Amino acid sequence: MNEAVESEQSLISPSTSPNRAVEVSGAFPVRLQKLDLARHTAVTPDGKRFVVATFDDSRLNDGYLTAIYPQQNGYLTLLRLLVAEIRSGTPDEAIQQHINCVRIIQQGKLNQFVKSRQK
Repeated sequence: MNEAVESEQSLISPSTSPNRAVEVSGAFPVRLQKLDLARHTAVTPDGKRFVVATFDDSRLNDGYLTAIYPQQNGYLTLLRLLVAEIRSGTPDEAIQQHINCVRIIQQGKLNQFVKSRQK
């Protein structure tokens, strides 16, 4: 029983790796999870909230992943409703993608961004 609890906690514990702090103007930082490079809540001009999470995905796939999820009731929905995901090859590219995604949300251009990626 303790093994299950310990492994569950390791998935949601704060990152212990030496990550640099990523600050994005107007975005709210969210507690980092184990593989995160950055995690923020971004708000659209009409008040909708989204979480932008960028993490090391190299154990499952190649590189880094930036994912955008809607936020409801102060936290993610129980079912992760992925709005968009962007892959990057390096941590620096991933951080830049993260910042760009937060800014897109803040500017109210998320729908346009998602549509442009589907083409």
